[in-house]
Amino acid sequence: MRKKWDLQLFEADAQIIDRTGADSLIPEERAREIIQGVVTQSAVLQRGRKLPNMSSKTYKMPVLDMLPIAYFVDGDTGTKKTTKQAWDKKVITAEEIAVIVPIPEAVLDDSDYDIWGEVRPRIVEAFGKVIDGAILFDVNKPTTWRDGIVTTATKANFVVTLADGDNLYDKIMSEDGVISKVEESGYFVNGHMADISMRAKLRGLKDTTGQPIFKSDMQNGTTYSLDGSPMSFPNNGAFDKSKALMISGDFNQLVYAIRQDITFKLFTEGVVQNTDGTIAYNLMQNDMVALRAVMRLGWEIPNPINSVQSDKTKRCPFAILKAGVAV
Repeated sequence: MRKKWDLQLFEADAQIIDRTGADSLIPEERAREIIQGVVTQSAVLQRGRKLPNMSSKTYKMPVLDMLPIAYFVDGDTGTKKTTKQAWDKKVITAEEIAVIVPIPEAVLDDSDYDIWGEVRPRIVEAFGKVIDGAILFDVNKPTTWRDGIVTTATKANFVVTLADGDNLYDKIMSEDGVISKVEESGYFVNGHMADISMRAKLRGLKDTTGQPIFKSDMQNGTTYSLDGSPMSFPNNGAFDKSKALMISGDFNQLVYAIRQDITFKLFTEGVVQNTDGTIAYNLMQNDMVALRAVMRLGWEIPNPINSVQSDKTKRCPFAILKAGVAV
């Protein structure tokens, strides 16, 4: 049975207008716009590496698990040794995400109203937030999905704590800093994702002469990057600074695949509830309809063996900077 992963939705027994009705509201080309918009809105999908669309619920991904070994040959008649390499398999499981957009019937009756312009950004924003929360911080993640990025880095002990009075530059850039944690695993950091509060912390960094490191003047905008790698500051509400101030890593090792079967249903009866259980809308009483959009995707961290770190229990392509308490 397909698992439902809905956003703030508990359905009553609803009468459903057939799919023809929903398709007339959202044409197929508009549905593709949702996928493109979600990738743009989601900080994780924007940074990660997209695999081909899945043709089924699961996708088995081969991952290098054993490296070949080369040897010197002893003299002209020395015996050449054999070697091998091996692959393991990781499974990406597509799970379903759903979002509800309530629409007043009066709006639908107004033929001059740009209903798609109203609906699309809400769907995209809701999808982006729930995807980022699940992949980064395990928020409401499906049971079939692996641990999120922060949990994975924490279990690998790839955590650097920033307490009051600590040197932020050293915590990020120096030995035993966040970037070096990733490098110890044989990966190069190619991106950083941080809570928006990190912008002020970085703007406050100064060199030995007292000049700001990140801001050269007061007229132009600040470009944030660390050791040549770009930084992003997700503002869709998914980033939890109590769990991580910053996530650094090789985002080529965050892969995702979309089971591209977006579907729509239009409900005329039922209730939409808030997360605390209170009723936000009663469709019949409020003269509303509700459009439900559904998409499916899955993700993984391949983390293949490399020549720097062969022990997979000590290998992780991500590290986090976490707020701590001064000792």
